[in-house]
Amino acid sequence: MTAPHILIIDDNQHNILVLEQLLRMEDIQSRRLASTNQLEAKLDEFREVDIVFLDLEMPALNGYEALTVLRDHLVTKNAKIIAYSVHTSQVSTAMARGFDGFLGKPLDAEAFPQQLEKILNGETIRYIP
Repeated sequence: MTAPHILIIDDNQHNILVLEQLLRMEDIQSRRLASTNQLEAKLDEFREVDIVFLDLEMPALNGYEALTVLRDHLVTKNAKIIAYSVHTSQVSTAMARGFDGFLGKPLDAEAFPQQLEKILNGETIRYIP
């Protein structure tokens, strides 16, 4: 199996670093966007993406607005898009608006490998710390 192409979209550098480290522990590399400014133009720089971890609260486009762009873009239209947020009260809203899963921050390093496996297998996940 080829390694999945993963994109992290989050404006908080600490959160990006934590998620990148968890992915590296699973021998998976990722790319990052620290802003949703000019999201479509930035996506044009990527190859196909398999999974997007998307923060819900971002300047410029919020996670829900960015979800629409991601679903319409050739690079990410088939990606599993996972809401990745401290706003765990929004899990139902995120799922109803079309996210493929929800991971609440902070992530659990012990649970993450199983959560990632479920995402890769196409299963819906909901994690609230």
